[in-house]
Amino acid sequence: MDPKQPFNELPTLPPPGDLETRDLLKACIEAHKALASLRQATGHLPNPAVLINTIPVLEAQASSEIENIVTTTDSLFRFASHAEAADPATKEALRYRTALQEGFQSLRQRPLCTGTAEAVCTRIKGVQMQVRRVPGTALANQQTGEVIYTPPVGEALLREKLANWERFIHDCRDIDPLIRMAVAHYQFEAIHPFTDGNGRTGRVLNLLMLVEQDLLDQPVLYLSRYIIERKADYYRLLLEVTREGNWVEWVAWMLDAITDTARWTGAKIDAIRRLHEAAAEWIRAERPKVYSRELVDVIFNQPYCRIQNVVEMGIAKRETAARYLRELVDIGVLQEQRMGKEKLFLHPAYLRLLSDGSHAPQQYRHLQERKH
Repeated sequence: MDPKQPFNELPTLPPPGDLETRDLLKACIEAHKALASLRQATGHLPNPAVLINTIPVLEAQASSEIENIVTTTDSLFRFASHAEAADPATKEALRYRTALQEGFQSLRQRPLCTGTAEAVCTRIKGVQMQVRRVPGTALANQQTGEVIYTPPVGEALLREKLANWERFIHDCRDIDPLIRMAVAHYQFEAIHPFTDGNGRTGRVLNLLMLVEQDLLDQPVLYLSRYIIERKADYYRLLLEVTREGNWVEWVAWMLDAITDTARWTGAKIDAIRRLHEAAAEWIRAERPKVYSRELVDVIFNQPYCRIQNVVEMGIAKRETAARYLRELVDIGVLQEQRMGKEKLFLHPAYLRLLSDGSHAPQQYRHLQERKH
């Protein structure tokens, strides 16, 4: 095939050949076990809001970075509730988080479909996105500028291929759902239905498919972390499917990605649970009159807390809520900061745990000793 010519002959799904080889089925078993363990870990968290407020933010950061949209974990959490004040890269990454959450909610109304993809891409880009109607989209090597792939063109053809993509996801139930997800991800990227935002949209759809197939309860698999660490392999294997039909290696890579990521995410969630328990014990010991389970939950919703967050939870009125948070500053749990006219209370141990690759939570006693 000529990479400069539209790949209108992109084969329909399912792919030819056997995708359920012995090795791939063994990899599927490991991936399913890892996802089941992750699902179990999510059920052990004392505050379920932690998941939807944190892991998708990490996923948003990494998925955006794959597309060279770079921001920091600190910025994402700092502006999570006030995105309008953020820099452009942070705004765009936060839109990814919102797209993931809205896509998750949409599964209650309709199955995964072209309309889901259009809604997700629209939210990510911040403008109305529909299946492209004009030619001119091509993928190029970032270093050399050489065109390496030109996706199909023509709205009718694109919608036809997307309809086949939908049918494959929902109807080919004789194929393991994780293999289906890997194949569907390649096909979506090869169709490349939008003028921009296809990669991030495709990665959101991966997580939504895992939820739809009842493999996860919430879209909290931090899959983009694995991809960004192996970005060259990710793009190489996608291209090898196009040029050589190398489905087996692509599917094997994706199954490894799911297994590794599920284990990593589960370990992160377990570390959050242990940090939550440590914070509760420290606050109860140092400030028993301030302690409540609800207050601990508030400071774990995300690493930046506002006085209004405490008020909205019905824990205390504004003046008392402010005093409670300052008490937590005094014992080394929080740090008071200003953002414009507003006071923010940063939970440093929590932000560090979310930002770092390690899963070792800090001890609050050590933070307090360091403060003094």
